[in-house]
Amino acid sequence: MFSITVRDHIMIAHSFRGDVFGPAQRLHGATFLVDATFRREQLDEDNIVVDIGLATRELGAVVSELNYRNLDNEPDFAGVNTSTEFLAKVVADRLAERVRKGGLGEGAKGLAGLTVTLHESHVAWASYERAL
Repeated sequence: MFSITVRDHIMIAHSFRGDVFGPAQRLHGATFLVDATFRREQLDEDNIVVDIGLATRELGAVVSELNYRNLDNEPDFAGVNTSTEFLAKVVADRLAERVRKGGLGEGAKGLAGLTVTLHESHVAWASYERAL
């Protein structure tokens, strides 16, 4: 399996409900490095997984919808604990939709899967993997 990874970042504010979250129940900020890894079994006719420039652009578009937002105030996340794991899935699903609509060009039709990883720090991260 071949893969390429592109990276961006987001800065958000949010709070959590539930004793398991301790002090994170209060409103706090988070900055995440966001990696999107695209996979395919065979390289395309140009010997690439997908155009890195297009992948970078589409990931940037997805994270810009979340960047500098208080997620507690976003209707899409009403009543939801926006954990790192949950946000990895949100980014992956939104990016997959952009791929489906042609945002990565014709070469993306051969993609097998996508993994989005949100790095909370240098020692902790969460990922969500899905088929394309």
